[in-house]
Amino acid sequence: MQITLLKSKLHRVTTTHSELDYEGSCAIDGHLLDTAGIREYEQIQIYNIRNGERFTTYAIRAEEHTGIISVNGAAAHKADPGDLLIIATYCVLEDKQAETYQPVLVYVDADNRITNTRNFIPKQLKTAV
Repeated sequence: MQITLLKSKLHRVTTTHSELDYEGSCAIDGHLLDTAGIREYEQIQIYNIRNGERFTTYAIRAEEHTGIISVNGAAAHKADPGDLLIIATYCVLEDKQAETYQPVLVYVDADNRITNTRNFIPKQLKTAV
């Protein structure tokens, strides 16, 4: 049996551009792509924290260390500059592979500079009422 798992995530990146007439769907700083293990033209899922939009597109490479996150083409209708996004990729693994698999999670600051990486999401704890 196969299972679909999170492959990588860019967490809370800030949209820098929204280009309706630019070819390509989401330009991402090349350093962020490399760190997250996202390939150019790979399918990505984008979740817009501000407006709740969730959409599928593909990644294209932007200049390294620029912090660029540009949502382009038709997808530009779903994100504005300043919006916080989660960009995720997924992979399909056999059950046996999935037992030891760990994703790449990349966290950034307000300028889309990497602050840390890890391969797990901390347990969500019960909060006091």
